[in-house]
Amino acid sequence: MAIDSQQLMTMLDTLGIATTTVEHPPLRTIEDSRRLRGHLPGGHAKNLFLKDKKGGYWLLVALEHTAVDLREAASLLQAPRFSFANAEALDRLLGVQPGAVSPFAAVNDVEGQVCVVLEQQVLDTERLNCHPLRNDRTTTIATTELLRFLDQIGHPPRIIRLPG
Repeated sequence: MAIDSQQLMTMLDTLGIATTTVEHPPLRTIEDSRRLRGHLPGGHAKNLFLKDKKGGYWLLVALEHTAVDLREAASLLQAPRFSFANAEALDRLLGVQPGAVSPFAAVNDVEGQVCVVLEQQVLDTERLNCHPLRNDRTTTIATTELLRFLDQIGHPPRIIRLPG
């Protein structure tokens, strides 16, 4: 069974990872986020849940302004062609609904079926803002602590640098 947002916050506290979370109206798109989230310092995540043509799953995290060419990303990762995974796979593997995807969702991939990928610009920011398993809140976390969290849950990310 997938953990929920409150359980995630408890886990982060237990790991000694400091975060701040703000509540806001549900955000379903990057445009919604820019309009409704208010001013939050740090980078803002864009999260793409992808499936490759051989059935592998990927969670690509980039900054919201980053243009992502799926063909280029697949090439950099030496993966078969990417397409967007469906909502059923998102719920089954990461335990979240569309619009609530974030690197935190990897905590629900207990069988290790999803490869987490961070675009280098994410690591170039000190803090990252992303949804804590629900889209009516945004949690700010230090990128170094995000890396530590991903390691702790068995999802050390692959790092790529997208062109442009």
